[in-house]
Amino acid sequence: MNGAQMLSHDWFPQPLPANVEIGERSWCYSSFAFLHYRSQRPCGVRVGHDSGIYHGTFFELGPDGEVEIGNYATLVGAIISTNARIVIGDYTFVSHEVVLADSMAARPFEKGCQPESVDSLTTIVVGENVWVGARAVLLSGARLGNGAIVAAAACVDFEVPAHGVVAGNPARIVGWAK
Repeated sequence: MNGAQMLSHDWFPQPLPANVEIGERSWCYSSFAFLHYRSQRPCGVRVGHDSGIYHGTFFELGPDGEVEIGNYATLVGAIISTNARIVIGDYTFVSHEVVLADSMAARPFEKGCQPESVDSLTTIVVGENVWVGARAVLLSGARLGNGAIVAAAACVDFEVPAHGVVAGNPARIVGWAK
């Protein structure tokens, strides 16, 4: 899907933003996910093939916000709030009410307001085959290696090595996935 297209199953009477790309056989529950979307990037959100963006997921992007979601990825009720870049790898599962934010508070970017500057072009990286538990919070600086697991309600703002298991607030490494 490219351009300002309506989702055939959508209850919300708005098209997807023109700079959103959704891959083949991927699912987006509604254009309502983009209610607070302000990205002016050539491609503000790119979703790979065979991925799912399910009920309750929101893209609250500022004018410089950009999100890339890999193939076979699933987001269920995640809130993505950024004015920078967030990358989510292939085969990754992001559970209910997970927040990915480049500032300490996820908030919509109002039209005409200057967003806070961010330190890095890519603020959050979620590797391939990563599981993120319900109500976890991934803040700027979170870099989850391939195969990492984030426990429910963990708060992560650091690099998690491949296959690391983190839990707690603040999160710490508590084990290794096999």
